[in-house]
Amino acid sequence: LFDSPEYFQMFWNSIFYTGAILAGQMLFGMPAAWGLARYSFRGRKTVYRLFILVMMMPFQVTMLSQYLVLNRLGMLDRPQSVVLPGIFATFSVFIMYRFFKGIPLAFLEAARLDGAGELKLFFIVAIPLGSPGVISAIVLGFLEYWNLIEQPMAFLKTKELWPLSLYLPNIELEQAGFAFAASVVALAPAVLVFLSGQDYLEQGIVSTAVKE
Repeated sequence: LFDSPEYFQMFWNSIFYTGAILAGQMLFGMPAAWGLARYSFRGRKTVYRLFILVMMMPFQVTMLSQYLVLNRLGMLDRPQSVVLPGIFATFSVFIMYRFFKGIPLAFLEAARLDGAGELKLFFIVAIPLGSPGVISAIVLGFLEYWNLIEQPMAFLKTKELWPLSLYLPNIELEQAGFAFAASVVALAPAVLVFLSGQDYLEQGIVSTAVKE
């Protein structure tokens, strides 16, 4: 295992893709979820329904449109072709939306009476109280993007850009011992992240079952 630089290259590719996607989802997804949950504007329900509709679509339905857009932007066979579609995925927004929606209005009004502006309200009230939803989105997102198969297979042709999830199925049968060790190393980050966020996931399931 340690004599395979190709394996470690793809291991770090997986770390980069997963980390970049999750960081982008937090940067863009959290404000989007907060805005949908707590601000009234014309067309808000329509936007929310569009989020749900896009979330329900399998990758095979949106693959062609994503391919055409990435091709027009000149991003095919580049790391951006995997990272950018993941950043703007709707599933994380939906999860955080449910938690932000469950924050009692009394907390928000109390913060406003104390002089908190909208930006401060987001950072000192929304994120701490919605942290179970944020962490749940990170954990579920990590488990999904760490095991990406279809997106890199469709958008990446250069083998050096592959994530680990594409490399493992291509290990030959004669390398059974190497395949087992590589699979264990690949599984370890996902197991650690799941165990670290398990309490938040359970708390999230309970919270979504409780009505205001």
